[in-house]
Amino acid sequence: MIDERSGSNDGSNDGSNDGGATAADDGRSGAIQFPFGAQARPGYLARPAGAGPFPGLIVIHEIYGLNGAIRAVARRFAGQGYMTLAVDLFGGRNRALCMFRVITSLLARPLKNGSQDELKAALDWLAEQPGVDAQRLGAVGFCMGGSFAVAWACTDERLKVIAPFYAMNPRPLAAVSRSCPVVGSYPDPDFTTKPGRALDATLARYGVPHDIKIYPGAQHSFFNEQGDHYNADAAQDAWARMLAFFSERLA
Repeated sequence: MIDERSGSNDGSNDGSNDGGATAADDGRSGAIQFPFGAQARPGYLARPAGAGPFPGLIVIHEIYGLNGAIRAVARRFAGQGYMTLAVDLFGGRNRALCMFRVITSLLARPLKNGSQDELKAALDWLAEQPGVDAQRLGAVGFCMGGSFAVAWACTDERLKVIAPFYAMNPRPLAAVSRSCPVVGSYPDPDFTTKPGRALDATLARYGVPHDIKIYPGAQHSFFNEQGDHYNADAAQDAWARMLAFFSERLA
């Protein structure tokens, strides 16, 4: 059963307006818990129709947390044949304190921190689920989540592809020399535009397969269909690029 609550149009709350352009819920998706040390951490699993085996994706939310918009993205991927786990890095914790700790760790220790460890535990759980092909795993992240995805790809060889949206880069940026292939989407103007261009250049320098695209006129969170900055043209193009990139590496 899906836990859905009323939300605002910035996507900052769990919204009952989960549908948008996603496939409607059909009973295959809902809240789960996965082990992380002695804890049971919350998430949202969206299952494709059929028996699989399916590639698996981790979806990492932006600063608003696991909300209706992110759950809708997870179901949208499931509709394309990906077993998708959307994590909830803030779930069950003091939100303000957790946000501070998560952002601080992302800036101070981007390649090794508690949130990265939680993401790896989520991937452990997802890879063990019936119907998931553990050799075909990837991650998608938005803003904060995209920043985690870029850093995570430098330290976990299980990831075969990542898709950061409007993300910041880890320090040192040379760490991306160890990254899996990357398909990234960035707005312009935005505080992530320059990092997006830097990531593009650095991946090219190290010969990492990638597709980084800057969208002039798009704003931050342009992919959030429930948000005020949604840009249909940019979002639809980014979605098509991402699916094409994934299909080449997770097929």
